[in-house]
Amino acid sequence: MRNNTLNFLIAGLLVLGFVLFNALYVVTEGQVGIVTRFGKVLRGSDAKLEVMQPGLHFKVPFIDKVKILDSRLQTIDQSANRFVTSEKKDVIIDSYVKWRIEDAATYYLTTAGGNRQQAEELLSRKINNSLRSQIGRLTIHEIVSGQDSEQTEDEFDSARADDTTVMGSTKRDEVMQNALHDIGSSARDLGVSIVDVRIKQINLPPEVSNSIYQRMRAERDAVAKLHRSQGRKDAEAIRAQADREVTVKIAEAEKASRTLRGDGDAEAVKIYADAYTRSPELFEFLRSMDAYRSSMTKGRDVLVLKPDSDFFRFFGSFDGKGAQHPQHP
Repeated sequence: MRNNTLNFLIAGLLVLGFVLFNALYVVTEGQVGIVTRFGKVLRGSDAKLEVMQPGLHFKVPFIDKVKILDSRLQTIDQSANRFVTSEKKDVIIDSYVKWRIEDAATYYLTTAGGNRQQAEELLSRKINNSLRSQIGRLTIHEIVSGQDSEQTEDEFDSARADDTTVMGSTKRDEVMQNALHDIGSSARDLGVSIVDVRIKQINLPPEVSNSIYQRMRAERDAVAKLHRSQGRKDAEAIRAQADREVTVKIAEAEKASRTLRGDGDAEAVKIYADAYTRSPELFEFLRSMDAYRSSMTKGRDVLVLKPDSDFFRFFGSFDGKGAQHPQHP
């Protein structure tokens, strides 16, 4: 008897513990809960859905069910989509969106019971529609550089010096802010708030990229040819200048050498004149010796002269006044 009572008591405690376990639930930080009873959402006295905030809560065991929703910051990583610019040209843009649940009740009702996949699909459509309308206002240059295509270099310089305007934060950022506003307005119907919209990557379609790369290559080739022709022009100018300087230096050296040679000849003539004035006999003797040396050291030259020729006058005596040879008739 006592054993049966103990068994019933243990069984009762187990059942009570099981019931209490199913009657308690915890909503952790960064989550919210929606309680349903027999498939219907519980509403408060004001007919609004009851949203359970983080903490310990009670529910009717085996009847009430709790749907836990993640209220933290979520990311939708968009697949790359094709957009048309204001120039009617295609670009492929890869973007992402940061969002979170703002109204859990509305989110639960509009997403088939808090289905995150369905929520992201609905948001993706809204995001694509908004981006498509906003990107259609920009040119490819404005999308890629973030700068207004009509903005001048002076405006860029003043913006850089001001520090209050950041280069590349004009057209594209303005359009992205407009897209964020549009998406945020439409996303409130789903009970979510859009925190940020960003472009990760911008590409051109392959057919457009190839033509652009070919044009860029042609432009670079033209610039290279221009630099080469300018280099050849400068080389010719340098070479001509060097030739001119060489010619001038040679002419100046030739002029200096002729001047020195003339001065030397004049000095030699002066010396000879002085020597002749001081000793005419010595001058004539030296002149005759030079003539003998020039005419008799060749080895093969033949002179046909009379023995009593004045050329041989120093052969008979040192003073050049040798014996007089008889004159032949």
